[in-house]
Amino acid sequence: MTSQQYEECLKACIECLEACNTCFDACLKEDDVKMMAECIRLDRECADICTLAIQAMTRDSPFAKEICQLCAYICDHCAEECGKHDHEHCQRCAEACKKCAEACRKMLV
Repeated sequence: MTSQQYEECLKACIECLEACNTCFDACLKEDDVKMMAECIRLDRECADICTLAIQAMTRDSPFAKEICQLCAYICDHCAEECGKHDHEHCQRCAEACKKCAEACRKMLV
């Protein structure tokens, strides 16, 4: 893994974490919160795994690759769910999740 891949992944995870937290908070304020339930759930899961991935990378964890692999998997699911909603915060979150998933997958090679 190059330091550029590492920096890219770290940056993508931070941006995804922020986007998921923003989306989570905004979804809770939507009129039909029940309709947003799965989005809210995946925002939380995604934010948590991004936090773990950031921690793993910054402490050079021997499990960083596996954590990044799981992060990519969860980000893909969050992007898919957020992408179903027209809200701007959901669309921004979906994009951040896609970028994060891509950056995490680059850490696996």
